[in-house]
Amino acid sequence: MYSERYKKIVVKVGTSSLTHENGKLDIETIEKLVRQIADIRNAGIDISLVTSGAVGAGMTRLHLNQKPRSIPEKQAVAAVGQGILMHIYEKLFSEYGLSVAQILLTRDDLGVRKRCINFINTMSKLFEYGVIPIINENDTVAVEELRLRFGDNDTLSAMVASLIGADLLVILSDIEGLYDKDPHLHSDAKLIPIVESITDEMRSAAGESVSGYGTGGMRTKLRAARIATASGVETIIANSRKDFVLNSIAKGELVGTLFKASKRKLNTKGIWIAFSSVSNGKLIVDRGAEEAIVNWGKSLLACGIKEVEGDFNEGDTVSVYNEDGDEIARGIVKFSASEVRKIMGYTSDRIKEILGRKNCDEVIHRDNMVITC
Repeated sequence: MYSERYKKIVVKVGTSSLTHENGKLDIETIEKLVRQIADIRNAGIDISLVTSGAVGAGMTRLHLNQKPRSIPEKQAVAAVGQGILMHIYEKLFSEYGLSVAQILLTRDDLGVRKRCINFINTMSKLFEYGVIPIINENDTVAVEELRLRFGDNDTLSAMVASLIGADLLVILSDIEGLYDKDPHLHSDAKLIPIVESITDEMRSAAGESVSGYGTGGMRTKLRAARIATASGVETIIANSRKDFVLNSIAKGELVGTLFKASKRKLNTKGIWIAFSSVSNGKLIVDRGAEEAIVNWGKSLLACGIKEVEGDFNEGDTVSVYNEDGDEIARGIVKFSASEVRKIMGYTSDRIKEILGRKNCDEVIHRDNMVITC
């Protein structure tokens, strides 16, 4: 019996888990993955798959021995491989009587709130139809800057899990879970079974990818876990090669490393502000404003702003930084960058005098701001 805690699960599988050491697709492993997902779906659990492997599949078809480096090369190879990968998934899932849907996303698709809501609604309807959504970053059109923000689908899977209100995110990799040190370099490294909260020490100890075909290392997985757990989603990192790994996890067994969900769960709007929206500028605030925002949940007032960076408009998302250069919050700003530069350092009662209008008292209202530190 599967755990009653999990009604909606997102599974992310990386390139190294889908391919042999030579970069070609590992069909047997993919079949095992599909069989487990099909069984979980048949048990009435909504489950979706965030998959890498398009570039690897394209490399196989084009007989390439080295991973492409330039953006046009990556996009061309991904364009070849995406259809191949989907054909394999569709064929395998159909053998269990299940239908799949392909969803290709870029950062913009989740960064624009209207499009983000459309994505959430589409996912909801697919689950209603009993379809298994198969999600991948749209490598054929994504630019390098956006791709780096996703982190080879790790971050994308966390965003998906957060936005659709999943109970569990499972990140399948070629490693057992999170260790206290890099197990590839230290033979005495110990697996950490449960993580209550992600610390700076964990981030610094996290190693990079060692696979020749994957790009998402442990640091991107920790970032993904941070996004998901902040949104109330339990996250597990586990070895994809372990027998019946998904079945065991769905039954509630402790496999790999479990990252516990935060008790302060963000709502959908907060998730979008914190993780999906693209920051269009930066506001540096003084110590008093930092304390008011972080410790007291207050709005950001003009008097606490010391510097403005970037060129943003009213209604854009901006990042709020303290004097040490650390991001402490993100929010939707009520003034343009040029207006903030005019009113920063002044009290709210001076806004009308300076701008010739009184739009509001706050630069960012607390209801439109999320703490990120």
